[in-house]
Amino acid sequence: MTAVRGVGAVEPKVAVIGATGAVGDVFLRVAEERNFPVARLKLLATARSAGRRLTFRGEEIEVEETSEAALADSDIVFCSATSEASRKWGPVVRERGGIMIDDGSAYRMEANVPLVVPEVNGDDLEWHEGIVSIPNCTTTPLVMALAAIRTVAPLTRVTAATYQAVSGSGAGAVRELDAQLRAYGRGEPVPAPEVYPHQIALNVLPQVDTFDEDGFTKEEAKMRNETRKILHQPDLPFAATCVRVPTFVGHAEAVHVELAHDFDLGAVREAIGQQAGLELMDDPANSVYPTPLNTAGDDRAFVGRLRVDPSIEHGVIFWCVSDNLRKGAATNAIQIAEELIRRGKL
Repeated sequence: MTAVRGVGAVEPKVAVIGATGAVGDVFLRVAEERNFPVARLKLLATARSAGRRLTFRGEEIEVEETSEAALADSDIVFCSATSEASRKWGPVVRERGGIMIDDGSAYRMEANVPLVVPEVNGDDLEWHEGIVSIPNCTTTPLVMALAAIRTVAPLTRVTAATYQAVSGSGAGAVRELDAQLRAYGRGEPVPAPEVYPHQIALNVLPQVDTFDEDGFTKEEAKMRNETRKILHQPDLPFAATCVRVPTFVGHAEAVHVELAHDFDLGAVREAIGQQAGLELMDDPANSVYPTPLNTAGDDRAFVGRLRVDPSIEHGVIFWCVSDNLRKGAATNAIQIAEELIRRGKL
């Protein structure tokens, strides 16, 4: 690493595994926008994508195949690829003294791997051992809102229903929805689904990932387990239903929360407004609330439709939305790296 930009500041050598994917593309844009310090950048992918050229800060960089040699002197490695890739390269990065910030699920629930949203549990970075995970893209905005709400009263139960854009399934799913919509618009037969089990255009699918024996999907289990880990509430009662919807970018959630005692809704509103990275967009009388379209391209998470739940004691309901490729993935990863630098934990 090179010391620059003031006393104690560093510019790490950075590598991105999965640079040609949907999150990799957004990562480059977010890193430029945030002026993330980079001494040297390597863009890595599979052999199929090697040789492509991507632009970062006006410079064309050739994509290389991921290998031990390509990762050799990297201080920070951002990985947004398959779980197999994460499992293969994480130990390599760690053993060579670097840090891997992983966008996948491979390490999230391992006891010695911090699972981090910096605005919520940045302190967990203090005990990392060379690998840090970022949460599922639906977990991130949820825990930001819950962290704010529990400053008013302790959480006793959470249920959520999600409305998840197809980009969460990767570039192939984006192409599938686009092709189906274009065919429908031309009055032609809609192409058969390949990424999803059913047509996604003009439809909603109550399945994100595969089903476990208990009837919940793996995505729903991720939300439950990750929320508990990030909030340090391992026994928090939690259930979710995750739904794929025919939008391209932006995950939304309808969330019901039970609290331990009476609360003032104004205090909840104030707590959400004060939570770093969280924006209250809530004027229902004028149809002001967050949607995938009006929050796309923003690094914040948004909350609206905040109200008391009259069906239970001490209940609150809200709607939250975030750009799943930014705060749900690339932005959170870069913020983790920024926090590691700030804390001197590289």
